Amino acid sequence: MDLRQMEVVVAVAEEGGFTAAAQRLHVVQSAVSSTVRALERELGTPLFDRTTHRVSLTSAGEAFVPAARATLRAAEQARSAVDAARGQLRGRVTIGTMQGVWADLHRPLAALRAEHPGVVVRLRQGAVTDIRQALREGTVDLAVVALDRQQQRGLATRLLAREEMVLVSAPGRVLGGAAPDGRVTLAEAARLPLVDFTPGWAIRLAVDRAFRAAAVERESTFEVNDIVAASELVRADLGVCVMPLSIADRFPDLHKYRFDRHAPSWKVMVVQPRGEAPPAVAALLRHMA
Repeated sequence: MDLRQMEVVVAVAEEGGFTAAAQRLHVVQSAVSSTVRALERELGTPLFDRTTHRVSLTSAGEAFVPAARATLRAAEQARSAVDAARGQLRGRVTIGTMQGVWADLHRPLAALRAEHPGVVVRLRQGAVTDIRQALREGTVDLAVVALDRQQQRGLATRLLAREEMVLVSAPGRVLGGAAPDGRVTLAEAARLPLVDFTPGWAIRLAVDRAFRAAAVERESTFEVNDIVAASELVRADLGVCVMPLSIADRFPDLHKYRFDRHAPSWKVMVVQPRGEAPPAVAALLRHMA
């Protein structure tokens, strides 16, 4: 058994098939299939159930993949440690991000690139629940996300920013119930057609929490999983949307209203598994304030 075989099996498991794994590894599908078969013969058991429509892990595969990931991470850390000792930091950092916060990473990423051009960075965008699971599985090294207290358990966190959310409406539209200072209540927002983000999004979790705290019921008119799509629906005056102020500021033509009470808010933090970070990850963390 060697590291390449482990890498191939992990790729098939994560991509959900041999063709996608071959594309990820930049090899032909037959090479992926033969590598997996050779390892299965060596182990004496199949790692995948193969059907016409899908490929899934067997119980042996479910046990093998986490151990293979840990081995691959250890090998990467060993290589990185040697490179660091030679003053030539290399390696790969996989960052999990949510929509709306990844753009704020450009400064630390630029600093890392200037300091260590041999480090390769991969960004993976997803719902906060998926990113948290990826952190626990080791498929991402660190994440910039908004987690509640329960979701932070077992992870090392550092606060980057905290901000309130605002209600955005179409350009030129003035909400009749807004106070003279331009503030609205959650009850007034609930009476309007709402553009919501899908369940599992950090913004949606914070908004749901705020409405529950205010004892206000609401119904979504639209559900989207893309910030730009949400802004386009608002711009077309099909609804209003609650989003963090820093995201709303990216759409300067939309009208912004602060909340009078119970304003939704989120805490954006850098999150990583507990323990010593690999050299490349540690180098990036030094640039994240």
